[in-house]
Amino acid sequence: MELDATWWAFIGLIVFLGIVVYLGVPKQVMGMLDEKSKKIADDLDEAKRLREEAQSLLAEYERKRQAAEEEAQEIIDAAKAQATRLTEDAKQSLEELITRRTKAVEEKISQAEAQAIADVRARSADIAVEAARIVLTDKMAEKGDDLVAQAIKDVSASLN
Repeated sequence: MELDATWWAFIGLIVFLGIVVYLGVPKQVMGMLDEKSKKIADDLDEAKRLREEAQSLLAEYERKRQAAEEEAQEIIDAAKAQATRLTEDAKQSLEELITRRTKAVEEKISQAEAQAIADVRARSADIAVEAARIVLTDKMAEKGDDLVAQAIKDVSASLN
């Protein structure tokens, strides 16, 4: 058998592989691969933990957002209710004010009517008294002497 280049290449390969095995290169490569796979597994575990933490934070923030929305809606509803109540109170107060003012004006009108009627009656009485005085004065001027004479006769007759 002749040792050609192929044979020498095969022998070199066997010697090389023997040296590599003797020096423990496969163990080192396996150790490096194990370390790399452990690092990848740790990274995956860390990623999974971070993902779960992010999901829990997302859920928590979602609950907080929902609670904030509910609280905001409650505030809006309370504000609407208060605005409605204040509007109704204002309407009622305005109606009461209008009623009071109307009543006060009606009372003033009634008082003014009563005062006007009293003034008219007083003036009428004054005019009637003045007219009676004028009429009596005129009548007394015409028949005053006759009346005085008649009154004296009546008094004399009653005294006698």
